[in-house]
Amino acid sequence: MKMFKDGLGENSTFAGCHPAVNLIFFLFAIGITMFSTSPAFLAVTLVFSWLYSILLNGKKAVKSNLIFTIPILIIMTVINTLFTHNGATVLFYLNNSRITLEALLYGLAAAVLLSSIIVWFSCFNVVMTSDKLIFIFGKAAPVLGLTLSMIFRFIPLLKARFREISMGQRCMGRHVAGGFLAKLRQVTKEVSILISWSLEAAIETSDSMEARGYGLHGRTSFHLFKMTPTDKALLTGISISGLIAASGCILGKTSIYYYPKVVLGQWDVLTVITFAAYVLMLAVPLITDIFGEIKWQQYRLEI
Repeated sequence: MKMFKDGLGENSTFAGCHPAVNLIFFLFAIGITMFSTSPAFLAVTLVFSWLYSILLNGKKAVKSNLIFTIPILIIMTVINTLFTHNGATVLFYLNNSRITLEALLYGLAAAVLLSSIIVWFSCFNVVMTSDKLIFIFGKAAPVLGLTLSMIFRFIPLLKARFREISMGQRCMGRHVAGGFLAKLRQVTKEVSILISWSLEAAIETSDSMEARGYGLHGRTSFHLFKMTPTDKALLTGISISGLIAASGCILGKTSIYYYPKVVLGQWDVLTVITFAAYVLMLAVPLITDIFGEIKWQQYRLEI
């Protein structure tokens, strides 16, 4: 399907759910990932984060995810292996420093953990739009809501503005052939324009929001979000499975020991239940979007 090739984006069924459903899911997914070091749990969260990222952003997500994931895997693994000498299994000595298997494995696990969180945040940036953040935090913490909405849209906004500036410079004939220094000067000029533009836009945004009375007591805002029966069912399922997985995480069922030796946790009944609940929770957005897209395609064929 073309939609899967290009990515569903904000048109995904899960992104169309109530903001509370989206927020609860990402809180559980990212929160549990942050405190998991077990290879099984890390592998699951990495796979599901990649699958959902590709479903949302299409083929371009593979390239963007690799740009972040591969350097993180290499750098964190190498740094932890070279600078952490704990561990009982010595692989070899480097300048009288012990290079241990445990340090290598822990660095790899930490790199997978961080990579998964970054990919989950890329999905969060697509699903949780600025209007959803303002709807959730607008009354309780208006400043926080506005700040979060501006932060998460800042990177894509900067990329779009930089492309616009670069295109304008090319149209003016500024991208002339030259050496490294000439290209560096041109890029520096474009970055300077981007920073000036962004600062001016930030000031205009804050003045505009203040003039409209944002954050004042009693101020209301328009929104179209309404909790439907489907949203309630998804919220219930995510909450139950997420709480079970979070309880197992608190009890240490999603973590293992790496020092002085790698000690894999026993897969008792509670570990299996925690793992199953975590997998079920992570699969909710994928299942929701796939069934939603299939239903939409069937509807299009009928008309």
